[in-house]
Amino acid sequence: MNKKIFFSSCLVAFTVLIVSLAMSTGVLFSHFEKQVESEFKEETELMAGVIENSELKNLGDYDFGSRRVTVIENDGSVLFDSKADASEMENHADREEFKEAVLYGSGMSSRYSDTLTEKNIYYALRLSDGSVLRISAPQSTIFAFLSELAGPICIVILIALILSAVLAIKLSESILKPINALDLENPENNKTYDELAPLLTKINRQKLIIERQLHEAKQKQKEFRLITDNMCEGLLVIDGNSDILTYNSAAEKLLDITDETSLGALKIYRSTQVIEAVDEALKGNNSECSITQNSRQYSLIANPVFRDGEIIGAVIVLLDITEKTQREQLRREFTANVSHELKTPLTSIYGFAELMKDGDMKKEDMADFAKSIYDETKRLITLVGDIIKLSALDEKSRFYEREKVDLYDLAVESAARLKADAAKKHVEIKVEGESAELTGVKQILTDIIYNLCENAVKYNRENGRVDISVRENENSVFLKVKDTGIGIPTEHQERVFERFYRVDKSHSKEIGGTGLGLSIVKHGVMYHGGEISLKSETGEGTEITVTLPKNAD
Repeated sequence: MNKKIFFSSCLVAFTVLIVSLAMSTGVLFSHFEKQVESEFKEETELMAGVIENSELKNLGDYDFGSRRVTVIENDGSVLFDSKADASEMENHADREEFKEAVLYGSGMSSRYSDTLTEKNIYYALRLSDGSVLRISAPQSTIFAFLSELAGPICIVILIALILSAVLAIKLSESILKPINALDLENPENNKTYDELAPLLTKINRQKLIIERQLHEAKQKQKEFRLITDNMCEGLLVIDGNSDILTYNSAAEKLLDITDETSLGALKIYRSTQVIEAVDEALKGNNSECSITQNSRQYSLIANPVFRDGEIIGAVIVLLDITEKTQREQLRREFTANVSHELKTPLTSIYGFAELMKDGDMKKEDMADFAKSIYDETKRLITLVGDIIKLSALDEKSRFYEREKVDLYDLAVESAARLKADAAKKHVEIKVEGESAELTGVKQILTDIIYNLCENAVKYNRENGRVDISVRENENSVFLKVKDTGIGIPTEHQERVFERFYRVDKSHSKEIGGTGLGLSIVKHGVMYHGGEISLKSETGEGTEITVTLPKNAD
């Protein structure tokens, strides 16, 4: 700003100075030249009178000062010259002032010297005898005039520079002060130059547009964050250098990300598969791999991000497939176990039936074979029934009608049904507690209690005891089944609720059962939104507690 004002001021000052100098010099020089010419004519006329009264030979005695006096014959030959030898001078018949004097009585002309800084002015006057008197004298040119003014002009230019600098500083300060004081947060409230009004209006309009765009961007960012934070999948966005640009809360928890973390710093990036998947995405190809992190298994999907045809980064999605993998493993194990459990009774039935068909048995053994077929068929039917129950609970494919059920009454009924089996092992079953109603599916609740009590009897000792307790509080009902049986080793306690899992497989056929009882219990409790816990010690017995909400959905 200061420089522009300074240069502008200097330009204006120089322009004014040059124009003023040119005009004043022209006027003054013209005035002085006319005055000199007038004085020169008068001086020539006075000198003509002197010469006419004197003889040529006496003219050399006069001192003409700076004037050069020449007497010329009417044919142009020089008769006398005050500065040179007349006999050596050339003919002056072609001189302009001489020709005018011969024709009109007087004449004037001027001619520049070789330096162009000085010119001679000539004035010729015809005398009475026909000869011509010419007087010449040097006259300063406009260049000489200007050279004499060089000193004052330099002083004026210096003063103009100083004044321009001071003016530029003061003027820029006065101009910038109200501009620097503008409140750009509220452009419409500023009082300043009228010339700035359109600019402030545009700034205000632009400010409103930017505020609206920022609000929309923040709203979209908030919506994006809300959506991604509620995703179960981990989401990462990286740039072309593999630096993390954004991530959601699931990724933060899964990978322990901080604001300063780069993708290369994450543990998952130590996997060759991950490096290859990300590199492939940054090359423009979709890629996928499986990784294990913190005992969990994830599927990593990396997709490239394009802008104007160029790859600027990648989006990485982490899917927790641990449960899916576990379910798949359980499904395979379940299929294998079902095949095995079904094959065993079917093989027995097939063998007995084949013997009976071929007649390769004694008549007195027929009753034993029939009983064996009956037992295996019963076992098979029970197994299929348990599988159907478990499948219905697992897939929730069957609609069950809920009703008010007294868990204490169901416990009493189950104890009564198991009384005969308990008597064979001299096991005492005792039910205690209070009436405890809840909203649930009666058949499923019955299966829960019966399976727990049946296991307590099966795995009990001779002359053992089974205590069934039912309690309630304001929101929940508690069922506890405690036995004095063989107990469950610690290393097996977490797996006893798995399908077909048996602690002691060598005695499974002797004890009976399908191996699905506790799995049915677990899924039945989950179906009602409850919880199940187990306490057991080898040789001391087992205690299983079921907590069910009174009004589960």
